[in-house]
Amino acid sequence: MDFDTLKIQLDNLKNKLNIIKEAMSLSQKKDRIVELEKIVSEEGFWEDSKKSAKVLSEMKILKSCIEKIDKLTMSLEEAYGYLEIAEELNEIESFKEAGLIADSLNEKLDKLEIDTLLSEEYDSNNAIITIHPGAGGTESQDWALMLYRMYTKWCNKSEFDIEVLDLQDGDEAGIKSVSILVKGYNAYGYLKSENGVHRLVRISPFDSNSRRHTSFAGVEIIPEIPDDVEVVIREEDVHMDVYRASGAGGQHVNKTSSAVRLKHIPTGIVVTCQTERSQVQNREYAMKMLKAKLYKMERDNYKKKMGEIKGETTDNGWGSQIRSYVFCPYTLVKDHRTNFEIGNVQAVMDGRIDEFIYAYLKWYNKI
Repeated sequence: MDFDTLKIQLDNLKNKLNIIKEAMSLSQKKDRIVELEKIVSEEGFWEDSKKSAKVLSEMKILKSCIEKIDKLTMSLEEAYGYLEIAEELNEIESFKEAGLIADSLNEKLDKLEIDTLLSEEYDSNNAIITIHPGAGGTESQDWALMLYRMYTKWCNKSEFDIEVLDLQDGDEAGIKSVSILVKGYNAYGYLKSENGVHRLVRISPFDSNSRRHTSFAGVEIIPEIPDDVEVVIREEDVHMDVYRASGAGGQHVNKTSSAVRLKHIPTGIVVTCQTERSQVQNREYAMKMLKAKLYKMERDNYKKKMGEIKGETTDNGWGSQIRSYVFCPYTLVKDHRTNFEIGNVQAVMDGRIDEFIYAYLKWYNKI
């Protein structure tokens, strides 16, 4: 790359940054921070813990957004500075440094550009992932476990915190179901792209004849609903079962009936939670999950049937998949909504799903 080409690249990055700044309404965010700081300084602010936590959380998110833009602006100015030194002194190292900053900026701006597409209600919320294997016994249960691990790795790379709310081990291998709470800003906005049926094609490790098998698993993504959103759930409409939690967890898991299963009788919705908390805490989390599912149903105006509230995840079988993961006879992961595909299937299973998420958000927003 020569000097003029790098200068053009930096100018393009500057224009892109300005467009993103406008799209993110930075001036409005700064005004909102001033409003929130006034609220924090009001007498009695700390007496209402829920209100204060909500205000402080909003301030943290807004300040983080502005700081991110400020850092990118400073990096761009730094790159221009290195380029100017390289031109004046014919200094190759400064030119290389400007190029490295430009490449890094390009990647960061691409991600920030995607963030501007997350403007729907509850995009910024935490997300609840629920994975259920389709028909096929051990093979599909193992596939559900593979997806669980894929999302766990993606969350770790993306610096999202995760909390397992419920996990049911498979009979021989894999899992019968798992529910995970993903905590972090825009968690739901990113993960909503994963809602649907995921198809696996591979040589089965459980087949002694090494034949190729096709398996399905349903992934449901719902936002965690804030406490201040009212969803009416009558006590008489909820049936609760308690049982001993399964899986790892020590003596507490084995000897006490702390796990909770709630069934919403009018809709048939069932949620479970069996973390290493008390029965009271498990019920609290299960009620949050039930509230989120009922809100999703009401928002989407679906009928009160379990199969219909899950949208794309209704049929865990042929013709309903949103994405295919092929291990054999070739390697390919393809999203059937966006037609985006990657040949490195192992990288995807190791948590490389950002490109699929970005492609979906662009497709969803008709860009």
